[in-house]
Amino acid sequence: MSISDHKSKKEEEQYPMITKPLRLILLQKGSYVLSSLFFVFGFSVGLFLCLQLKAVHMSTTATQRQPLWSTLLFNHTVHTTEMDIKQELQLQVLQHNMSDQELFTKASSLSSPTSSLSSSSWLGRRHNNDGKMAVKVAFMFMTGGRLPLAGLWEKFFEGHEGFYSIYVHTNPSFQDSFPETSVFYSRRIPSQPVYWGTSSMVDAEKRLLANALLDESNQRFVLLSDSCIPLYNFTTIYDYLTGTNLSFIGSFDDPRKSGRGRYNHTMYPHINITHWRKGSQWFETTRELALHIIEDTVYYKIFDQHCKPPCYMDEHYIPTLVHMLHGEMSANRTLTWVDWSKAGPHPGRFIWPDITDEFLNRIRFKEECVYFGRDGANVTTSKCFLFARKFTAETLEPLLRISPLVLGFGP
Repeated sequence: MSISDHKSKKEEEQYPMITKPLRLILLQKGSYVLSSLFFVFGFSVGLFLCLQLKAVHMSTTATQRQPLWSTLLFNHTVHTTEMDIKQELQLQVLQHNMSDQELFTKASSLSSPTSSLSSSSWLGRRHNNDGKMAVKVAFMFMTGGRLPLAGLWEKFFEGHEGFYSIYVHTNPSFQDSFPETSVFYSRRIPSQPVYWGTSSMVDAEKRLLANALLDESNQRFVLLSDSCIPLYNFTTIYDYLTGTNLSFIGSFDDPRKSGRGRYNHTMYPHINITHWRKGSQWFETTRELALHIIEDTVYYKIFDQHCKPPCYMDEHYIPTLVHMLHGEMSANRTLTWVDWSKAGPHPGRFIWPDITDEFLNRIRFKEECVYFGRDGANVTTSKCFLFARKFTAETLEPLLRISPLVLGFGP
């Protein structure tokens, strides 16, 4: 017997149940199983690497390839976050501890924006061509305490977030506050006491202007009292203010004792009696003119020294300053209506029974005036007053009741 035969016989003795053909079949199947395992493993590795490379590619081109709904959702989220951050920064700006002079200097250092509103339409004025938010209107409230008509203003501003700013100047000793859901929440600026008939009223006006100027998106500035109401809805007023390059500051030559009779000849030669003007304290101004007002120190000092009761600085300083230096920038009329039909140092006040549709419409369409549009068109309109004042706290309920029908906003 040969060696190979001996070896085969020995293997048969070790594995008596597995014949040679069966062993060949098992070895062949094992080879197939092993090959399949290698194939599955290789395919898995290749698929994993392919997915990783695709993920990297997609991350670099996500902004071009993501679906529209995803883009809109992402942009809305980013925009909301940016708005929240901006509002938080604005609140921090209002909580500064600058002195008046430091505040005026900082505000004066901000240049007037050169961007213009490109369209006469509502949406065109609210958005620039690049999609960024356009200008805001700063509503500046000067009050000695609370705002009794805040409920009406809440309805007026509702739904127009991002297109207005609010600033409140009140007595520092006033401790009441608005709830976090209010548009007036945390809108108080660092204030000083204000005394009627003194230069402290002009100081408060300039303080409001300077704080509002710190937000460079503000381009229109409206001074309001705690007894003021809007005569139209937000859209109409925003359109009116942003549709012109002019400010609205009343300035006229009053030959009476209550006009020229208040002129102090010691103001000469800086201010001549022919320069002397009188006007409403409640103004609306462009950003450029607002900067001129807070930058002035020469004429302010003259008025502060020589305009004492019965000369009232708030009725003469800004009207005279604008007439002398910046007359071409003003429409020379106020947008705030008051009732001077009764004799006395103060205009008429309105109570609950006065509030009717007919009364408000008489104010809204009382007279005609010329509106100088941004596009160069001069239009004669009956829409001459946007605000009215001297409305008492008890008028809030009837105003809210009729505002949807008459004023165009509200419940």
